[in-house]
Amino acid sequence: MTYLQHRIWCTIVVAPLAAVFLLSIPADAQWSVRPGISVATDDRVQAPGWWPTKGTARRVDFVGTAQCAKCHEKQAIAHITAPMAQASAPAAYSQILQAADPFSAELAPFRYTLSRTAVTVTYSVTDRSTSLSAPVAWAFGLGRKGQTYIYQHNGAFYESRLSFYRTLQGLDLTTGHDSATPDDLESALGRPLDADETRRCFACHTTASTTANRFDPSHVTPGITCEACHGPGAKHVAAMKSGNIEDGRRAILNLSRLSPIASVDFCGACHRTWADVLQGGFTGIANVRFQPYRLENSRCWRKGDARLTCTACHDPHQQLGLEAGSYDERCLACHAATPAAKPTRDHPGAACPVGKNSCVTCHMPPVEFPSMHATFTDHRIRIPRPGEPYPN
Repeated sequence: MTYLQHRIWCTIVVAPLAAVFLLSIPADAQWSVRPGISVATDDRVQAPGWWPTKGTARRVDFVGTAQCAKCHEKQAIAHITAPMAQASAPAAYSQILQAADPFSAELAPFRYTLSRTAVTVTYSVTDRSTSLSAPVAWAFGLGRKGQTYIYQHNGAFYESRLSFYRTLQGLDLTTGHDSATPDDLESALGRPLDADETRRCFACHTTASTTANRFDPSHVTPGITCEACHGPGAKHVAAMKSGNIEDGRRAILNLSRLSPIASVDFCGACHRTWADVLQGGFTGIANVRFQPYRLENSRCWRKGDARLTCTACHDPHQQLGLEAGSYDERCLACHAATPAAKPTRDHPGAACPVGKNSCVTCHMPPVEFPSMHATFTDHRIRIPRPGEPYPN
């Protein structure tokens, strides 16, 4: 089956069947079975129960992180500085924009500037004869690799044509934007986001931007907070306070109860599921950013070890581990430590004949993504061969 045939098959056959499967689950059911396929995010959100980016809960059902911290202080405090909690910020509070004023860049024939005052950030473009400016509302992205800016113009949300890139310490063309010279200043400033794309962007960078199926950024909570993943907490808090412990537990999503595929798809709601990538046709190096997709293409994943999920290596409440050796313990939890050791139920993976230190440097190689001026750790776990092309 060719890639195109595979994509068509997933779109026409797999996704509808998955949707039927999901819709058949009772509203109070937990994920106690393992679906055999990854499911597109658009289909996952049709199922009962909480799912990231769903947007059906009422605003009054959200209680806020401070309320969660009363019982889950350790996780809440740690999460404040974690990358997910800093997925967005009002532009005036962006640490990147606070560190340099102004930012400017030239993409002939246009010159761009990001300047700020104590309370506003202004994004401007000029062709030397005329100029166009807009106040920036949001900075999306922590800035570890880059940060993109969202502004409003003529009543619509726009994505800035230029973004900040960490390795450049400056601005360049936003990934995904056309490199051709824009025809006018409005197009040079940025591209409009339609209503659905706006909702999706905010859903993955903020909390409770859509409630009761209505997009309302005026009451949004910056970043991905507790309730963005665990669901709105009002019913949970009320039940726990009244002593109805079992009702309280059912009223909030415990991610540890998800099946492996559902767990990876859960993260894929924003980081793209395997089915999302297939349906979207993201081929080549661009899909290295979509870790759930890459993970599910791994040799380890195909062996069916239920422990191989995103959260097996990454605690979303904590800072991202940047030292390669910090992941060795996770690798050796499934792989034998010595070549002489025989596979067991707990350690079904063979030992690496080369070593057992900094495993990810070889088996999850860094891949350079030129348009983002950054490298990404490829989550397709494998044995890379010198000179081999990027495995799609």
